[in-house]
Amino acid sequence: MKLVLATSNKGKVREIKALCEDFEVIPYSELIEEFEIVEDGDTFKENALIKARAVFKALDSDEVIVIADDSGISVDALEGAPGIYSARHAGIGANDKDNLYKLIDDMKAKSIQSSSAHYTAAIAIVTKESEYCVHGWMHGSVIDETKGDGGFGYDPMFIPKGYDKTLGQLEDDVKKKLSHRSKALSLAKIILKTI
Repeated sequence: MKLVLATSNKGKVREIKALCEDFEVIPYSELIEEFEIVEDGDTFKENALIKARAVFKALDSDEVIVIADDSGISVDALEGAPGIYSARHAGIGANDKDNLYKLIDDMKAKSIQSSSAHYTAAIAIVTKESEYCVHGWMHGSVIDETKGDGGFGYDPMFIPKGYDKTLGQLEDDVKKKLSHRSKALSLAKIILKTI
C-alpha cells in the first residue's frame, strides 16, 4: 500500500518511513510540487487534517492514502507553549535549531532550568471515502540546554519520563519505543490495515 506523506520535513519523513516499514511511504513532494499549506487550526488534530486534506485534494487521485502529522512540544512552566506553534516558534521560516534555541531562551528569560513537558503527535489519514485522526503522547521534562546530537526538533532538550538522558542522547531503538509519533502511528497502522 502506498502512503503519501503530507510533509517535506526530512526528520518526520525519515521517522515515519522507519516506523511504517510494511508500507511504501513517499513524501508528497516526490509526486507534485511543494505548496504552502496554511495551518490555521486550534489543535494538533485540526492542523493534521488540514494538511492531509490539502495534499489529498492537490494529488487529485482517488487511489492514494494521505497521512499527515502535526506534532509539537508543550512546556508546563510556559503555559503549554509553544504547543501547536512548535514548528514556527522562532518565526516563519525558522528551522529546527532556531526553534530549539528560542525555547531555551524563553525558559532562561523566566529563570526556568527544568519543567515538566510533553510531546503530542496527531496523525490524520485521508482517503477518498474517509478521514481519521489518532494521537500519541510522550511525557517528560525539558531542560534549558541541549545535550546530544541525535533526533531533530526539540529532542536535545527533552528528557523522557523514567530516563536521565535527552532524546538527543538516546539510541534510536529506545526513542522508537517512547516516541509520541510511534505511539500515534501504531494506532494509525491499525486503521490503515482496515482500509
